[in-house]
Amino acid sequence: MVRNPIKAALAASLFLTPVAGPSAADNLGAALLGGIVGGAIINEVNRNKKRSTGTNYSAARAQNRETQASLNYFGFPAGTPDGVMGRKSRSAIMQYQVHMGFPATGQLTAYERDFLVSSYNRAQVGGPQVIKAMQGPNGVRGLLHTWRDEAAGVRSAGSGYPGLPIEVSDAVDEIAASSEPSAEQLLQRSGFMQLADLNGDGKNDYMIDTSVSGSSFWCGASHCSVMVFASTPQGYQRNDFMARGVTPASFSCHQGVCRMGETTMASASVPSTPVPAPSAPAPQQQGNTVMASAAGQAGAAIPMFAAPAAPAQTASLASHCSKVSLLTSSNGGYMTVSNMTDPDLALGEQFCLARSYALSSGEAAVAGLANVSTAQVDSQCDGFGPAVQPFLARLGADSSQALLADVQKFVLQSNMSLEQLANTATICMFSGYRRDNLEIAMGSALIMVAIGKRPYAELIGHHLSQGFGTSKATVAAQDWYGLAVAALESGAEPVFSPGQPERVALIKAASSGLGGRAIAQPVPASGNGLALPSFSSN
Repeated sequence: MVRNPIKAALAASLFLTPVAGPSAADNLGAALLGGIVGGAIINEVNRNKKRSTGTNYSAARAQNRETQASLNYFGFPAGTPDGVMGRKSRSAIMQYQVHMGFPATGQLTAYERDFLVSSYNRAQVGGPQVIKAMQGPNGVRGLLHTWRDEAAGVRSAGSGYPGLPIEVSDAVDEIAASSEPSAEQLLQRSGFMQLADLNGDGKNDYMIDTSVSGSSFWCGASHCSVMVFASTPQGYQRNDFMARGVTPASFSCHQGVCRMGETTMASASVPSTPVPAPSAPAPQQQGNTVMASAAGQAGAAIPMFAAPAAPAQTASLASHCSKVSLLTSSNGGYMTVSNMTDPDLALGEQFCLARSYALSSGEAAVAGLANVSTAQVDSQCDGFGPAVQPFLARLGADSSQALLADVQKFVLQSNMSLEQLANTATICMFSGYRRDNLEIAMGSALIMVAIGKRPYAELIGHHLSQGFGTSKATVAAQDWYGLAVAALESGAEPVFSPGQPERVALIKAASSGLGGRAIAQPVPASGNGLALPSFSSN
């Protein structure tokens, strides 16, 4: 007998379609989902049922939870983010107000709350500025003063521009002091700053081209100063070059030391009057490098070696979100429906925002598990990845409804309650995004959609539209975006940034602008029982 009425309805709907015998992947998924994480979660769910009974999940309650989570993150203890603004939450608000120099009333004004929550969301995106703040004497609280000053157009001593390391920010100020444009104007000029991972450590490195400043102070007759900042465990190391027309691909770095490629160096040193080149033997092959021979030249220059080709790397979503954060800050904030000019960037901003919410929710869920280490969670979620991979492989080819029908069969064979499935997916989504394992993160989002939490379809749409974890597929992305938008417009509770009512309209408009096509609306549920009804986890 099935005691859970929601799971009973799910089972009844799926019995209307032929179900093949369990595959190896199905059995593996059932074993993994019912293991350490699932067993710990069900105990936590049962403990919380009484507390959650009768809870009013209103928009105001969701905003309160968002406020409490933000206060906790910045070290103002508000207690468990339950949406109830009690004595502890009021005390945390007063601490926040005192820290910021606001009147300590215990009641947030609209500006005070918006600044707090937006700062929390920005911190979740991460980046060098957040990492540096965590190592400072004030911890993450220092970000609140830094970002307040930035909003007022003031940069305090020792702080960086939004999303930039302090070493790069100081160089921007140095260039601005000897050129006409301001530092803010320079940062908005195309080509002034370019980002790439030049030393292969998974972090952004920075190239500044001073020729964009238009200043004769930084440029000679034929070349301008180019600064390359490479990441090291101690910060960013600056490398100065004289060149023109270079890109990040012109440089290679080993740890903090960088050099220009052989071709670039040759072109950068061409004299104004051409000189016939002496004949020389062909380059000599030495292992994985090519050495230019200096034969025939008295006092020849030191031989130069071409760097070996770097191995292909999987695109890092964490690194991408750091770049998006930089662009968002340079543009003065997130795009809205009224000022959206680039649908792809608008969706990228919302993707990184949704990722930060998934990280926050999963981190809270992991913290609530007794006697389960992060390593155990990661290990089990790693095993979950291969089980969902066959479904992920079909993302660009199958419609959302056809794929979800099969994922629902997979869910039924897990022998877990819907509460366990939802909590396990939340935790594995956190594990996946935290470690940039997008297979695990996307598989967890699929599970969420399959058990009826359709707003999570937005994540699948983002992965398809941005090409992280899967190939870009505009039409398929619009299908999944449409599934999420339809659910939210029908009254489903938002799972990402619930305090932004315009967000649904923004995603709808931006997804419609992908490829110049209209948004693909989800197929309504019919009598064939393939679609799951929307439901609450209560």
